[in-house]
Amino acid sequence: MEQFYVEPNIKRTQRVFPRQNRYAYHRYDMNENPAGLPRWFVKKVTRKITPEFLAIYPEPDRFLHRYADYVGAKYENLLATNGSDMAIRYILETFGERGKKVVTVAPSFEMYRINCNILGLQHYPVNYNDDLSLDFQQLLAAIDNDTRVVVLVNPNNPVGNVYRREQVEQVINRARQYRAIVVIDEAYYYFYNQTFIDYALHGDNVIVLRTFSKLFSLAACRLGVVISNPTIIQYLKNGKLTFDANAVALLFAENIIACPRLITQLIAKQQAGKEYLLTTLRALGYDCRDGQGNYVFIATRRDAHQVTQALADQKHVLVHDYGNPLLSKLIRVSTGDRKSMKFFVKAFLAIDR
Repeated sequence: MEQFYVEPNIKRTQRVFPRQNRYAYHRYDMNENPAGLPRWFVKKVTRKITPEFLAIYPEPDRFLHRYADYVGAKYENLLATNGSDMAIRYILETFGERGKKVVTVAPSFEMYRINCNILGLQHYPVNYNDDLSLDFQQLLAAIDNDTRVVVLVNPNNPVGNVYRREQVEQVINRARQYRAIVVIDEAYYYFYNQTFIDYALHGDNVIVLRTFSKLFSLAACRLGVVISNPTIIQYLKNGKLTFDANAVALLFAENIIACPRLITQLIAKQQAGKEYLLTTLRALGYDCRDGQGNYVFIATRRDAHQVTQALADQKHVLVHDYGNPLLSKLIRVSTGDRKSMKFFVKAFLAIDR
């Protein structure tokens, strides 16, 4: 028995952390960009990282003012965080209530469930049907007087469903009726070009999350942005760490949004790579599901877990498989440029025979 106090919710929480030593592998397992940012761009930005730059605490305001112009918001609408993960923690700490509900669909991004466990909140998942369709009326019905936060990941990782504008309005209105916050997680916005940022900017109970880890390829640096009305942003600021988003992430992000040509190229390369992957495998008779983000589901011919293991062991290729029965026959493959997808297809076809 421990000789010290451990917060019971943290003690009970079971965690599974991502695989380590991934640098030696070809990585298609965590929805990163396999190719990353162009080398010329990385060299251009890193030249600005001087000893003096590294000696100064991060200052996010310059980035936030420029990002506000980029998304059509104001500085008061934004908060920079150490990845979307930290934004999720801040939101649930600020607007969650112990024992009260946080409504999500299931499966969805696991950090919502995990943070609920850590903070003593009641995670209330609305499960997908066996055919991976979602009963939207069941989702609406889950929002009640015990609800404090509702989460819509759009598109939803991993299943890939998206929400129509009228559905989002119904969720927002019902949540408002019960004084609940609605989080719309747009981590995959650039791969599915529909946003609900207008509800965050002009509504009273909506938060939109964006990340620089996916299309913008800064997973190593950790940067997320919270978008909402000034009142919600101020409450989140009250509870945040003083120095959250790091200066290297802010510098890269500032340079990315100042380079529209780069963003256009990143989007075009992703689209071309995904199209190649889907077209090639479907022509060979594979059942593939477009997750609407930078990932694709593939129904393997062999056991999905065995294929995942063989790809890692024999080809040094990482993909993601699932223990969830709804997804157990599928692997999820992160998409990237055409070169990255050609490499994957060759390795995959050598294993899944």
